Formats: sequence, C-alpha cells, structure tokens
Amino acid sequence: MKNEAGGKKATSKYVYLLVLLPFLIVVLLFELLPLVMLIIDSFGSDADKEILFTLENYKKIFTTLSYQTAIKNSLMITAISTIAGIIIAFLGAQAAHNSRGKFRTVFMTVLNMTSNFAGVPLAFAYVIILGNSGVITQIAELYGIEFIQNFDLYSSSGLILMYIYFQIPLSTLLLIPAFNGIRKEWQEANMLLGGKSSTFWFKVGIPVLMPSILGTVSVLFANALCAYATAYALLMNNFSLLPINISAAFTGDIRSQPALGAALSVVMMVLMCAVILIDNYVVKKTTQWKTR
Repeated sequence: MKNEAGGKKATSKYVYLLVLLPFLIVVLLFELLPLVMLIIDSFGSDADKEILFTLENYKKIFTTLSYQTAIKNSLMITAISTIAGIIIAFLGAQAAHNSRGKFRTVFMTVLNMTSNFAGVPLAFAYVIILGNSGVITQIAELYGIEFIQNFDLYSSSGLILMYIYFQIPLSTLLLIPAFNGIRKEWQEANMLLGGKSSTFWFKVGIPVLMPSILGTVSVLFANALCAYATAYALLMNNFSLLPINISAAFTGDIRSQPALGAALSVVMMVLMCAVILIDNYVVKKTTQWKTR
C-alpha cells in the first residue's frame, strides 16, 4: 500500500511538471535567454566587433554627463512619483474600504479604467488639458490664475505630474485588499480607550499594512523607472531618462549602439533589483518585528 501511495505521488508530480512545461519553455525563451544575451552583449564593443569582452560601455555610462543626468532624472522622477502615488493611494484605498454600495462599485470601475490609461494617450490628454493651448491653461489665462499659467507641461514638473497620475490607480488597486486585514474591533478598542483616529492609524493601522505598502512601493518604483511611452510622447529626446537613452542607443539617428544600449539596460535592471531587494529586506524585518 505504501509503495502504491508513493507511486501515485511520483506520478502526480510528473504530471504537474508536464503541465508546467509550456510555461517553463516560454519563460526560458522570452525572459531568461534574452536577459542572458543582454548581459553578454553589454560587455561587447560597438566600435570593434572583434572585442568580445570590455568594460568600456559601463565606463562610458558612469563618466559621461548625459548618462549620469539620465540616471539622476530617472531616479528623481521615480522616487517623487512613487512617494506621492503611495500617499494618495493610501487615502483612496482607505476610502474604498470604508465605502459601500454604488459608490464603491463606481469607484472600482473608475480605478480599473484609469489604471490602463497611460502611454501616448495619457500624454496626448495632458497636452489637450495643460499644454500651451490647453483647456485649463486657457481658462487660467481668462481668470488670471498665475500658477496654472506659469506651469510648464513640457518639463520635469509636467512629467512628474503624469507619472503620479498613472501611479495612483495601480497602487490603489494593490492596496485595497490589504485593508481587509484591518479589523473593526481594533478601531473600536482605540475609540473606547480614548484614542483618536490618527493615533489608531499611526500606532496600529500603518504598521499592520506596512508589508503591503512596501510591496506596492517596489511595484511602483519598477513601473515608473521603466516607463517609456509617456515620457517620449511628451518630450521625445528633449529630456534625459534611462528608457529614452536605451531606445536612442538601439535606434540612433546616425548609428545604433546595441552594446551601449544593453549596458544601459543592465544598469536600469540593477537599480530596480537593488530597490526591490532593499524593500524585501525591510518587509522581512517588519514582519519579524510584528511576530515577536
């Protein structure tokens, strides 16, 4: 009987592996293999194809001002949009959690719609609304609202505003399920003990939600760091960002530089992985602290 049970377990294990085989093949061909080839290409040379290994591309990235600026701009816009997005999303997720009925249904519908509104359509919409001849800009000129009149959409400020816009729906959708872990009994106990709403959230609510918040932050960071279409549609090559520089290296006007583009891609992946690893470490420490 034991041998039969062991044989059935082994058979079911092989069946599961057989079912997963197509997925593993797709991961290998479309993710792992291109990643390995990208890393190998980053150590090649665009000037001399006979050179198989060189660090010249990485040296050029960290010693050339334009590439340094691209890294700084990408990290700055990503950090600002991530922080602003997670704060607004926290308030939105709390509102969605506390709401009921039709309002919650409408709210979730709008979130799902806006979470898919990004890229070129988003840039075009902002040009229509806040561009030099945009609707809101014209209204601001009519009524003398200076801070809107002086707002330059075609700058880092406009780019940050658009990044924050597409970060909010995504982060809100990711945070809403986490609020199910907040029990009403905790809030009632806080009220009975004379605590304020702010006391509850800073002492109980936010610490409980911290792993989910940090996990969402890592997703937002990766989402903003790799965003390309929105920035290119609005500013094209007039603003230095890592994704735009990567695209320019592969499709240059004069000549392509695939090895340099591969090195820039590796740098972007390293930055992303570093933030995700730090985030996971903090989540792990936070979880361990909560279980003590």
